[in-house]
Amino acid sequence: MTRLRWASTAALAVSVTLLTACTGPSTPQPTSPSSTSATSSTAIRPVSSSAPIPPVSAAARQVGLVDVRSVVPSAIVDLRYATPHNFVGIQLYPTGARCLVHESLADGLRTAAAALRTSGDTLVFWDCYRPHSVQQTMFEKVPDPAWVAAPGPYSRSHESGRSVDVTLATHQPGCPVDRRITNQCLVDMGTDFDSFTPQATAFATEGVPVAAQRNRARLRAAMSAGGLSVYSGEWWHFDGAGADVARPIIDVPVT
Repeated sequence: MTRLRWASTAALAVSVTLLTACTGPSTPQPTSPSSTSATSSTAIRPVSSSAPIPPVSAAARQVGLVDVRSVVPSAIVDLRYATPHNFVGIQLYPTGARCLVHESLADGLRTAAAALRTSGDTLVFWDCYRPHSVQQTMFEKVPDPAWVAAPGPYSRSHESGRSVDVTLATHQPGCPVDRRITNQCLVDMGTDFDSFTPQATAFATEGVPVAAQRNRARLRAAMSAGGLSVYSGEWWHFDGAGADVARPIIDVPVT
């Protein structure tokens, strides 16, 4: 996620209410700093785990981070911030960046992936652990706390590896070109990643096709089975246990 995640509970509740209000003429929404389409990224080819997963760095291992592909071998990794195909419009992660998650998420992600396999779905990871330095760069590029969380003297959520941004892919004959990812097809969720619109909220109905609402519900159910909870402001963002706890900054490499 990129929105301000660490505002007070009251402020967050007001923000979500404003985004999801659907009665009468709505207040014009701010324009996203950089729009994104429904396509998967093309600058860095999305990968799934068919080759042995190299060990993570000593620094990552020391703080409990693991490569998500060692947890969910079927995972498709499509890190948007490792490409310019994101709201900032520049590549924020180095080429070869890995999806690292805290080891406390491992069992839950395995459970979610297993539940999704029964319906022929695969987890696609758009963002995982995010270095503090990247959060700082995001805020420097877009210094508006309505869009990007101002970095604090701690790590939470993505910065601690305890939150992930995910969607689904499935095998679909005749998949549109702009939704193809590896040998699968991105499931229609109604909006793209980092879509700064009311339709991107987790439980939005207005302007979101019924099929997309069902797809979001299927993703939520699987992640919930693994103990991960959706952030109401973004359908793709899920938090593991302790994601909101302020912890020391780790800022280890993502390669």
